[in-house]
Amino acid sequence: MTVLATERLILRDWTDDPADLARIYDIYSRPEITRWLGVAPGLPLTDPAQAAERWRRWRDRHAADRGRYGTWAIEVRDSGLVAGTVLLKPLPGRDETRRTSDIEVGWHLHPDSWGHGYATEAARAVMAREFATGTPEIYAVVSPGNEPSMAVCRRLGMEHVGQRTDWYGGELLETFVLAAPGG
Repeated sequence: MTVLATERLILRDWTDDPADLARIYDIYSRPEITRWLGVAPGLPLTDPAQAAERWRRWRDRHAADRGRYGTWAIEVRDSGLVAGTVLLKPLPGRDETRRTSDIEVGWHLHPDSWGHGYATEAARAVMAREFATGTPEIYAVVSPGNEPSMAVCRRLGMEHVGQRTDWYGGELLETFVLAAPGG
């Protein structure tokens, strides 16, 4: 299901189609991607069958959100290539068992899709939709040293507010925030 569309991208639900599962595996089995995802359990993927488990985890995590929050595929309109993932969701607290009221935007792109502006375009679209619901600010949290993702945050107009340990079990993360337009 298409969630949003931009000039160049279709943001849609990941599916259990073999092509989507293969791309999930290809992205999340790569050390150059997973090394920035902190202490995410089960990463990097080591067996293609794990892609279906990851897809189910995303689907189940957002089942009650009615499409407002999710972990979506970024599909390039012209080619049909899935460039990666964009996510929008409540950040997990320090104990990771509950959601906070802080909303996170994030992205994970395959190396073959780096440098085309897809992360910025996808994140801008999901943030605009979320701001339209009345959310006052959106965060991006980035592992220290992940300069490309911090550059995306800056292109989005996000302000760097330092390193924080409020979320993801207290992991030290570079934190960026963008206030709602006119807010």
